Amino acid sequence: MNKQTDAEYYQLMRQIQAVDFVLVELTLYLDTHPDDETALQQFNQYSIHSRQVKQVFESKYGPLMQFGVSGDPGPEWDWNKGPWPWQV
Repeated sequence: MNKQTDAEYYQLMRQIQAVDFVLVELTLYLDTHPDDETALQQFNQYSIHSRQVKQVFESKYGPLMQFGVSGDPGPEWDWNKGPWPWQV
């Protein structure tokens, strides 16, 4: 990765981490306040945003996970390229 790519990689990872943190907090809140329509709306908006940011990341740097929600890794199986998402 060059310096520009490095900066973008880490910026996208920070966005993913921040949005997913908000989703965890909203999930915990909604567990005890299931009728809060505003919180539910926020949860839905952040869920969409999380998927969008992850899609941008994966289109540029490859899958975040080897299974589950990540798309098809395509013809290149680049698991040996780092840094891995959990190393950031």
